[in-house]
Amino acid sequence: MRITGLVGLFKGPAPDAVGPDGRMALGDHFREFRARLLRSLLVLVLAFTVAIIFRYTLLDAVYGPFTDAQERLPDGATVATTSGPAAGLLLWLTLCGFAAVVFTAPYWLYQVWAFVLPGLYAQERKMSRIFVGVAGPLFLAGVALGYLTLPKALEVLIGFNPDGVTNLTDFNGYLQFFTRTLFVFGLSFNIPVFVVLLNFAGVVKGSTLTAYRPWIVIGTFVFAAVATPSADPFSMTLMAVPMVLLFFVSEAIARINDRRRARNAPNAGLSPDELSSI
Repeated sequence: MRITGLVGLFKGPAPDAVGPDGRMALGDHFREFRARLLRSLLVLVLAFTVAIIFRYTLLDAVYGPFTDAQERLPDGATVATTSGPAAGLLLWLTLCGFAAVVFTAPYWLYQVWAFVLPGLYAQERKMSRIFVGVAGPLFLAGVALGYLTLPKALEVLIGFNPDGVTNLTDFNGYLQFFTRTLFVFGLSFNIPVFVVLLNFAGVVKGSTLTAYRPWIVIGTFVFAAVATPSADPFSMTLMAVPMVLLFFVSEAIARINDRRRARNAPNAGLSPDELSSI
């Protein structure tokens, strides 16, 4: 009986909890929230256990950019360190926890989306599905690009140390730097998606994007220069160029959507001085 009750915590409200009008009682909303939260936590715990088993493989993947930068720098320029008696244990817990959160992101993000989805209108649901389908691959593409540029960024940053001075890189500090860099690259690739969503919502017009295109391109390079962890033009260009190309794609989509909206509008083609049919 206790096991049945425990399993019941992972189940959402009954199928008949949703009324004919699509509404649900407040208690059923809380039950659904509890079920989705517990499912996400269970998946995180399982992923954390798997990450512990493959911890050395994860360490090689995370420390790969650092070791690549070490090989390009003079001998003794930088050394990876930990500090404190429990630092080694904290290293593995931090690494495995980070891996569990990242690899289970599609599942727990889906749980968040599925909880919010019933409260959206039909058009909002359609836009959210498009956003999920496009934003995910673009984010992963940005993360992959950030991972490729990370060794060069580390080489440039550590290279600022004077000759004869050894850079001591703490694991926790390095992991924060690692995650922040990949997150910025992934998020930057989703900026054009937000532009398209704003256009579909009627906030931004394609003609406005065209008018401000030169400033947007300049602003993109400035953003890339600030967001990239190193000051080298290589990393900045690798971030800025794909962002500019994605902006051109989003601008084209916005202009096509504006033309479609103008054709479907009941008063399309009327001048501001003409009376509408309403």
